[in-house]
Amino acid sequence: MERTGSTIEYDIRGQICPSTLLIALREINRNADRLRSEDASLIFITDNRDATQTLPETAANLGFSAEVGQQGGSYTIRIFHRNDPHAAV
Repeated sequence: MERTGSTIEYDIRGQICPSTLLIALREINRNADRLRSEDASLIFITDNRDATQTLPETAANLGFSAEVGQQGGSYTIRIFHRNDPHAAV
């Protein structure tokens, strides 16, 4: 885990589902208050392609938004509160 300002980054490369989802769910729940108050956003770096579907769906079910990007052979999944001014429109 790496903290950069209000972004908390988790490198979960090498994990496969359901482990990827369980780790993300734990951290979303752990940081839910900070996410809701827009004090933080979470970034998960993964090489598990399935996570690009499951993590955003899970975030949406919990009331958060997600952005998925690709960086080399990995994916970045950013979880944030829907009113985050840094969110893509």
